[in-house]
Amino acid sequence: MQKDRLSEWFVPKFGPKGFRLCCGILFLPYTGMVVSFAAWGSFATNFSAERLVAICVLYFLALGVSAHCLDALGSKSKPWGVLPKKKILIASLLSLSVACTIGLYYAFLDSPVLFPIGIAETFLLFAYNLELFKGRFHNNTVFVISWGVLPVFAGCAIQIDTISFDALILSGIAGALSFILIKTSRRYKTLLHGSQVQINTHREEIILKMVSAGVIAATFSYLVSRYV
Repeated sequence: MQKDRLSEWFVPKFGPKGFRLCCGILFLPYTGMVVSFAAWGSFATNFSAERLVAICVLYFLALGVSAHCLDALGSKSKPWGVLPKKKILIASLLSLSVACTIGLYYAFLDSPVLFPIGIAETFLLFAYNLELFKGRFHNNTVFVISWGVLPVFAGCAIQIDTISFDALILSGIAGALSFILIKTSRRYKTLLHGSQVQINTHREEIILKMVSAGVIAATFSYLVSRYV
């Protein structure tokens, strides 16, 4: 039997059930990672604070809100099935619409490299999370590309309309961290879905916490250092 999702480590232990469910469905530590990766791309340039905020908001809405909502709808196990599917779908589409509006604004303004990145991310967002095409795109490689590599590219492209060498290096690091995250997350889910719930998931939780917290803390620390 699967452990109650509300008891998982990334779900707040305080507040009403609806609040906890909404935070849980967004997987906030993982969302913080993808937003951080988008920021890394901007850090690879002499970045504009306005565009840094824009790309971070874009990825929070697109891969943080929209993708996770679609995942709740597309997952065969329907882990957040207690939430109304119609509301989840509306939240996903609204968030994605705002994210696309932000991306299109800068793409048409002076950053056309965002077009291919945005098209790829949008396709993978639906194909991965809704498990389209018989789940052909629901795999670790697609996750690493969509979650780790492309956000760094987008963060760089919105600033200088190209992919710098530093951004390529950072995308490799982000990809490696994303691979660790998804591999550990899949082991964690396997244990939770196992017949023996008492199986210890402590090691997996520690890895997931260290990776997500480490990425977020490093990103925040670097940002602070740029302005101190």
